[in-house]
Amino acid sequence: MIFRSGADGPDLRQSHATGSLTEREGWVTERTTRLPWMIPLACMTISLAGLAGLLRADQLYGASRLFERQLIWMSLSWPVMFVMTAFPYRILRNWSPLLYLLSLAALVFVLFMPPVNGSRRWIPLGLFDFQPSEPARLAFILALAHYLMYRDTQRTLQGLIPPFVISVFPLLLILKEPDLGTAMLFLPILYTMLFASGAKPLHLLLAALAGIAMLPLLWHQMSSEQRSRVVTVFTQQDGGIAPSGDGFHLHQSKQVLALGGIRGSVAQEEPVIDDPAAWTLPAARTDFILCLIGERYGFGGVAVLLLLYVAVVCRGLLIARRTREPFGRLVAVGIVTMIGTQALINAGMTVGLMPITGITLPMCSYGGSSLLSTYAAVGLLVNIGMRPGYEVGGWQSRVFDGVCVEVEPRIVAHTCDFG
Repeated sequence: MIFRSGADGPDLRQSHATGSLTEREGWVTERTTRLPWMIPLACMTISLAGLAGLLRADQLYGASRLFERQLIWMSLSWPVMFVMTAFPYRILRNWSPLLYLLSLAALVFVLFMPPVNGSRRWIPLGLFDFQPSEPARLAFILALAHYLMYRDTQRTLQGLIPPFVISVFPLLLILKEPDLGTAMLFLPILYTMLFASGAKPLHLLLAALAGIAMLPLLWHQMSSEQRSRVVTVFTQQDGGIAPSGDGFHLHQSKQVLALGGIRGSVAQEEPVIDDPAAWTLPAARTDFILCLIGERYGFGGVAVLLLLYVAVVCRGLLIARRTREPFGRLVAVGIVTMIGTQALINAGMTVGLMPITGITLPMCSYGGSSLLSTYAAVGLLVNIGMRPGYEVGGWQSRVFDGVCVEVEPRIVAHTCDFG
């Protein structure tokens, strides 16, 4: 039967165009509804708090261009986060080994760069410096998830060896730069992903004890500056004259943080201390941005900021729990661990609970490479949260209101767009 437009029958071209438009509108509505908005909104609020800290740094230490540069990096990072949600995350499974090898090549290449402040962490690219250890963390998470997703060998003690080998190469290369702070993130990520993949807690405990037994070897591999920062944690003193050396950073970080009190300097009519040296803080715009936020907005401001990280971690763990596809579940666990551990280490070193390692507060401290790579990871986490389905034997499945429904793949591609 042939249909023609006009009185003889409906115009199929118009119906098809209307249907296509309706489908596109439905696709946008569905994606918007499925997107876990809590995570991007919390992360963007964290970045805005970082801008407030940079403004306070300009007031205390003089104007700089870092505030404007951070705005530029944020204007690039936020779109990157949403771009990372636009494609099916399972595409990255086959690319994971290559991304891991490329990250190792970049970590080797950076060791031949000229040192900056005693470290070889950055590759100069003209307009900006690229820090390969930042995207290397995400590449490691993807590679480890790719290895673990359909295996059960990690449930044996011998099966833990390959995952540890995957982690040891970037770990040692980053320590060689040296960058102790970033290197400290790899083992927590490894252990949580192994636990999520089914490794036995007893085996993980035995591996941890073996790692503790190797601490003397790691101690000798650390630079004198890194060892000094570890010792400072156990010899720190509160109050009094600021010590010299690495103890000065820790002393000043706690002092600047304490100057904010409960409500912060924003609610104070006059400074608590007239001595300008009391506000002296090295790396205030990067590693110790939390101190400036605490000084400006007090205990309440710091509490709100840390609660935002808790919200991101809890929502990310919920995404991992609801994701049935193993690669996505493991990647979500790794990203959540990376963000949570980094925030915990930075906050801990600020108050003297951990050694000063040169690690930034994620999405808050100044830094282009860190901001871009972290928002890319956040976008991937949101991507996984939008696609909680899984694949079984060539059939696509998805959870609708707690019920798993299997649909023939050809129908999925045209109706549900599971990604």
